[in-house]
Amino acid sequence: MKIALASAKQIDKRVSYNLQQIEQYAKEAKEAGAGLVCFGETFLQGFNCLEWEFKMDKDMAVSTDSEVFRSICTLSVSLEIDILFGFVESAGDVIYSSAALVGEGRIRHLYRRVSKGWKEYWRTDSHYREGDCVRTFSYDGQEFLIGLCGDLWDYPERFRLGEDVLLWPVYISYSPEEWEGGVRQEYTEQAAKCCGKVLMVNCMAEGDAYGGAFFFQDGSVRAELPVGSTGLLVVEI
Repeated sequence: MKIALASAKQIDKRVSYNLQQIEQYAKEAKEAGAGLVCFGETFLQGFNCLEWEFKMDKDMAVSTDSEVFRSICTLSVSLEIDILFGFVESAGDVIYSSAALVGEGRIRHLYRRVSKGWKEYWRTDSHYREGDCVRTFSYDGQEFLIGLCGDLWDYPERFRLGEDVLLWPVYISYSPEEWEGGVRQEYTEQAAKCCGKVLMVNCMAEGDAYGGAFFFQDGSVRAELPVGSTGLLVVEI
């Protein structure tokens, strides 16, 4: 199968703009022959969308039965391509950093980040939580796993479940110079600790994140869209 990693521009708190980006890149991924297009961590609302005051943040977070969420499911059906995206999830009176893989008009897999680096945890209360479940799921005849950003650094042992492919949406702020100056090798080595095939995708956020997408396999970079670039990286798994 072909999987497209979308290094797309993202604007904090501009859900309508980010939805437009999802639609644009999903169309391009479909034209490129991909069956799945993946976006970065918290792509829907932006990584810096929260104020760490629950009364304010509950309106920014979205539930899986919200109109916004349903619109992405509908888009997936109309374009005939599955979509993986990070979002700030509202689940009752709890907020998570989550990722959803949608297709065929439904959620095919929902994952909640297990590491706490997505939040200013010294300011938050019990409304802001991490997930506690890391599990594989069958997808297109292979076993997949999702991890969000710092999960693979804080709990690498939880991402060695014998899966075939690990999808790794991230939000990282390394400049192209920092990335090529040593960070690239660190991420390559960390990915190898978790799974033989790891697909990592970052977003482009002005002055904060620099995009890029990578296919790590067995301790090396097999394909890449360089940090500092927007566009699609299409890989065959």
